[in-house]
Amino acid sequence: MTKVKICGLMEADHVKAAVGAGADAIGFVFAPSRRRVDPVWASKLARLVPDHVLKVGVFVNAPEEEILTVHRNVPLDLIQYHGDETPESIRRIGLPSIKAFSVRSEEDVKRASDYEVDYWLFDAPGTDFRGGSGRVFDWSLLDRAGIPIERTIIAGGLNPGNAADAVRQVRPFALDVSSGVERDRRKDPALIRSFIAQVRERREA
Repeated sequence: MTKVKICGLMEADHVKAAVGAGADAIGFVFAPSRRRVDPVWASKLARLVPDHVLKVGVFVNAPEEEILTVHRNVPLDLIQYHGDETPESIRRIGLPSIKAFSVRSEEDVKRASDYEVDYWLFDAPGTDFRGGSGRVFDWSLLDRAGIPIERTIIAGGLNPGNAADAVRQVRPFALDVSSGVERDRRKDPALIRSFIAQVRERREA
C-alpha cells in the first residue's frame, strides 16, 4: 500500500491537517528553501505529530553535527539527504535515511544502488533549490533501471490530479508531495486531504 509524505510543512494548522487526513509522514525542510523551518520551531511542530506518523528532516549538504543535533532535538525519525552527499558520509552518520536523486535519465536512477539507505527518493530536477520544482519526471525510467519499487519514493509534480496515476503506474513505497498541495505558495488543508484521499482510494481499489 503506497504511503504519503506531506513535505515542507511550516504551520501548526497544516501539520494538524496532514495528520488528520491520514498522512504517513511529514517533512520539515532545514535546507535553503522558501519552506525552510528553524529547528526550534520544528521541534514545536513535531509535538503535534503522533508516534505512528514519521517525522522526516530534509537536508542539503549539511554538516554532520548539524544533522545529528537536529535529529536529536526535534526529534526526527528519518533524514532525507537531498544534496551531493556520498554513500560514505551517509553511512558514517548512521541514521535512518532517505537519499534523493534528481532524475533526468536512466543513469540517474541507477546511481541509487550505490547508496545503502532505507529508501530512495526520485524527484524532478529542481530550479532555484533542490527539489520542489513542481515538475514530473518520466516514471517509466524506474522500471527500466530495475530499481526495487518497495524502497522507492516518488516526488516531483505530484498533485491531487495525478496522485492516483502515480500509484497505479509505479506502485511505489510512498508519494512525496509539497507544492502540489499548496495554493498561493502556502499549504492548503483541502488539497492535502484531497491528495491523501486519492492515494487511499487507489491503494484500496
